[in-house]
Amino acid sequence: MKSSGFLCGIVLCLELLYLVPAEPQPEPLQCSLIAGASALPVLQRTGDVKLGGLFSLHDMVLEADLSFTSKPVSTHCSRFNLRTYRWMQTMLFAIDEINRNDHLLPNITLGYKIYDSCSASFHALRASMELMGGVEEGWERSCRGMVPVVIGDGSSTLSVAVARFLGVFHVPQVSYFSSSSSLSNKAEFPSFLRTIPSDMFQVNALVQLIQHFGWTWVGVVVGDDTYLLEGAQIFSEEVQKVSVCMALHEIIPRNHTAGAMASIVARIRSSGSRVVLVFALEHDTVALFDEVLQQGLIGVQWLTSEAWTTAFVLSTPSRFLPILQGSLGFAIRRLVHLPGLQEFLLHLNPLNPDTPKDPFLPIFWEEVFGCSLQGAQGGSVPGFKPLCTGSEKLENVRNIFSDVSQLRVTYNVYKAVYAVAHALQAIKNCEKGRGTFPLQNCPDTDSLQPWQLLQYLKHVEFFNLYGDEIKFDKNGDPAAVYDLLNWQLGANGQVEFVTVGTYDESLGTKKLHIQEEDIIWNRNQTTIPVSVCSNSCPPGTRKAHRPHFPVCCFDCVVYATECVRCLPEFWSNEGRTACNHKEVDFLSYGDIMGITLLTVALLGSLCTATVILIFACHCATPIVRANNSELSFLLLFSLALCFLCSLTFIGRPSEWSCMLRHTAFGITFVLCISCVLGKTLVVLMAFRATLPGTNSIKWFRPPQQRAIITLCTLAQVVICSVWLAVAPPTPRRLTTHESDLAILVCDEGSALCFSLVLGYIGLLASLCLLLAFLARKLPDNFNEARLITCSMLIFCAVWVAFVPAYISSPGKYSTATEVFAILASSYGLLACLFLPKCYIILLRPEKNTRTHLMAKSVPDNS
Repeated sequence: MKSSGFLCGIVLCLELLYLVPAEPQPEPLQCSLIAGASALPVLQRTGDVKLGGLFSLHDMVLEADLSFTSKPVSTHCSRFNLRTYRWMQTMLFAIDEINRNDHLLPNITLGYKIYDSCSASFHALRASMELMGGVEEGWERSCRGMVPVVIGDGSSTLSVAVARFLGVFHVPQVSYFSSSSSLSNKAEFPSFLRTIPSDMFQVNALVQLIQHFGWTWVGVVVGDDTYLLEGAQIFSEEVQKVSVCMALHEIIPRNHTAGAMASIVARIRSSGSRVVLVFALEHDTVALFDEVLQQGLIGVQWLTSEAWTTAFVLSTPSRFLPILQGSLGFAIRRLVHLPGLQEFLLHLNPLNPDTPKDPFLPIFWEEVFGCSLQGAQGGSVPGFKPLCTGSEKLENVRNIFSDVSQLRVTYNVYKAVYAVAHALQAIKNCEKGRGTFPLQNCPDTDSLQPWQLLQYLKHVEFFNLYGDEIKFDKNGDPAAVYDLLNWQLGANGQVEFVTVGTYDESLGTKKLHIQEEDIIWNRNQTTIPVSVCSNSCPPGTRKAHRPHFPVCCFDCVVYATECVRCLPEFWSNEGRTACNHKEVDFLSYGDIMGITLLTVALLGSLCTATVILIFACHCATPIVRANNSELSFLLLFSLALCFLCSLTFIGRPSEWSCMLRHTAFGITFVLCISCVLGKTLVVLMAFRATLPGTNSIKWFRPPQQRAIITLCTLAQVVICSVWLAVAPPTPRRLTTHESDLAILVCDEGSALCFSLVLGYIGLLASLCLLLAFLARKLPDNFNEARLITCSMLIFCAVWVAFVPAYISSPGKYSTATEVFAILASSYGLLACLFLPKCYIILLRPEKNTRTHLMAKSVPDNS
């Protein structure tokens, strides 16, 4: 590559600072490690493009003597991690799968160069140096061992150290498990990308989870790691923004001393918090829960951070089940099945001559089977373990390496390799003149520069075979999607990670979805645990803040002894601790009274319609034609309106209904009384017309009758119009301190206008009664004076009784009184004026003749 000489010079300088200088050599300087310095174990395979890999296959490094009085010995890594070894083998599996794919990268073979970073920053940095400047086998005086991309590391701490180094050379680094939010800073880590979401999204998910269940008193226990502490600090800040208080904030020391762990558990117990988030790595959580078991701390709902949500070391031993059953936590999305992976893993065997050379495989084999591979490639010294027999098989062992039921980080490794492969495919398929570089040039795959691959890797976007979209945002982060897992006891006595919800950052406001009915809480409970510093204050008390405590902690003190009187439209609650709005009451269609009045009104309308039908069918008979049949039909029509206008008084009062009910009532009743007045005048004038020398009947013919009715009704229309213009009726609430109800009625607006409407009706009714009384003894059978007199007596009696009843009736009963008066007077008019005629028409048709109607009544001389 073009820049290999420059990079080799820089790398050699860095290694000179890191490694012990050797004795001067006569040979010229080559691109190799300093003489006398041991190279790190490496797993590699040649290829057209080599992918670097960093995996923490060991959990710790044994500290060496750094006195420098003698040549420092090589560092020694210990505690082999089976889970990380599976991740490393997944990288090999993905590369092998890509190489066998004839469509993805045809004519390009991927190789790899993988180192063990031993969970130590200096080890990871040295491995990165070797990836940048190691010597390729078969080459001299060149640095062809440099890789254009690195997959790894897992820990955020290690990835930060590696990213600072690789960023100098713009070598792309794709991490599969480093979730620190600081790595999203492109100004500091320009070439870093990852297939795991940032901790910032995990913090958002945890905050929403705590909000969802109403927990306001939460503890946090965090591992002593720079980036774990950073994540826990962000969580504390964000959770307090939503009114949640921190019960405690404890740090697990790196050396896990017994006294420190006992102190942490004691503070958890004394805090009173029933919900505690543990933001730590697996080995920290093991130390914590060992102490929790020893002290017998139960009843705590543990929230897991993504780093240990599916930790095999915690979920497998049955001793942790009593305290961790019911735990909740977020984990990166799981791939249910990766075809061929388990077979690939179980095929490993260091005693098989066909197995590729792997310096880590013997260590893995001895760890799994507890035997020694004497003389095998890299085997341990015999004497401490029995020799391996060669009959050991991985399929006969159940451990975290062969467990592919929770492919989460494993799937991230798989996606990282495929992201690089698709970036290489985009480079290979680049057409000249359509590239992304100056002059639209395309990279040369034979001399591919890391910065060129980085440009394509940033913009990679594709859907894999399992339906997941692989792409990076401007910060190099993937889409944040988590599963909410619940630790439940399975039928086989083992822990099962049951998915009870999801969190998707791309879903806008409703990012968190939880199936609460599927959750089993701590100690096998089915009810949501309560975690508050202070319970809600009972009625009659108020919150009093505790000095030197968070706002979630308060005491409940009794209110002042004096009472505060509620406003008229309010009513005190049962505990007399607050004023609530009074319930609104009115004459509704649902009340028994309302239903009764509605039924009576509709029945009256039906009776009126029946009379109209009878009169229409017998319109040619003398009894209908007598005394102006047109006037009779108009009177029946106005009576029907009187019955129907009563319906406007029932139901919730509104501005329109209040105006309609009073104006409709006033106009329809004036129309009705005007018709009765017209009939009375006709009867009276008809008798006077029989007297000699009288010609007054000409003034009361049908046109004149219509004019009288129109003028009388028009006067009421004018009164109602002025009423609506000046002070229309409006809804009003009637409240008293003694009642818990607010009565909604129609206020008349102007008492004067309301009085004029009623007074005008009364005036017409009185005039009609007077004229009917004067004509009551007319001798003709056809005169209606007595019937009109009877109807007007009923009408006047009803409305005279209405006035005091209306004034004295409270609330909605005044409305009911008005409706009753309307219906009673309407029924009186209908019965007195038309019932006798219907009787003759239907039952005594022999009297429905002109002869009978014109006959003189025989006076009683007795």
